[in-house]
Amino acid sequence: MNRQQHGAVMIMVLWTAVVMTILVTVLAANIRLSATTAFHNKAGNQDYAAVMATLHKAEMELMMERMQVPVGQELTLNDDGEFRIPAYRFNGQPLTLNYAADDDMVVRIYDHAGKINLNRMERDRMQRIIEKRLGEGFDPREVQALLAAWEDWTDLNSLLTPGGAEDDYYQSLETPYTARNVPEFDTVEELRLIRGFDELFADVNLEAAFTIYGTGSAVNPNLASREALRLLPGLDDDLVEEIIAHREQTDFRAIREVGEIVPLEGMVELSPWLGFNTSSFYSVYAYPARDNNNDGDAGDNAVQSQDPVAADPVQQAMMQIMEVRSFNNRARIYQVNPYARLPDTTPARIDR
Repeated sequence: MNRQQHGAVMIMVLWTAVVMTILVTVLAANIRLSATTAFHNKAGNQDYAAVMATLHKAEMELMMERMQVPVGQELTLNDDGEFRIPAYRFNGQPLTLNYAADDDMVVRIYDHAGKINLNRMERDRMQRIIEKRLGEGFDPREVQALLAAWEDWTDLNSLLTPGGAEDDYYQSLETPYTARNVPEFDTVEELRLIRGFDELFADVNLEAAFTIYGTGSAVNPNLASREALRLLPGLDDDLVEEIIAHREQTDFRAIREVGEIVPLEGMVELSPWLGFNTSSFYSVYAYPARDNNNDGDAGDNAVQSQDPVAADPVQQAMMQIMEVRSFNNRARIYQVNPYARLPDTTPARIDR
């Protein structure tokens, strides 16, 4: 074999070695990717099974709430020796269920009596919310334009209210649609479809603040979400935090007890909105707990069960809206959202 042939053979051997190395590397990467995918699929399936099991146990918790209290059962007392109303624990705090969930699962239940009912919203009440959202020095003409758009959306006709918006406006949008012209909403997010309301509530978690379920119009301060409280007339952020701090220790049982926190001028605006009923509608959130030290940004949420000042890194969770009427019938599920945004679950932001 001459030198030229020997060189050609060496080049072929080297190219073969390079190609084989690339193939082995690609094959190893594919195997590693497949193993990683299988691992995460298994972990995801396990988490999903645990979440669904937790939701079923939360449903049982709500059904048991409608049973008679067993004779001899000890009641939870506050520091003053007053018993706590069990139904008021469904205000978003992390719960320990009677049928215990997995140790690493968090479940939060929100009674819709703690939200503002859009389908029971009178015009003057919506005006108060609009004015509060616009802030001091609001333009009355802007308030009236928003109210007119609200009325056109919820009335039973296509007649244009002066300053309002009907089909001609909505059909002119980049993504056209028609005005609803029905008094009752199908979802709270529908509120964003009304002209001007998406901007008005741009930074509000509507699912946390509003509901479309139930017949009540009052908001129970023991159950109210932080988002709902912030929209109520007569309350500023400091008063909202004081209300949350109070109910963490003891229950509100009468409007006058709220008046011990809220000044008289605020109570004049606030008291018509308050009530102390519960409902049969609940938003139930379940999700795996995550380590505060290792996972993402804290955001505004917090897990109270371990460290009441620790921020909860979980921002989304599996959520079901369910109606529970009795202890001997399963819940009726109205909505399922596997990526629901959690309400603000931070404990009271005040110095103890």
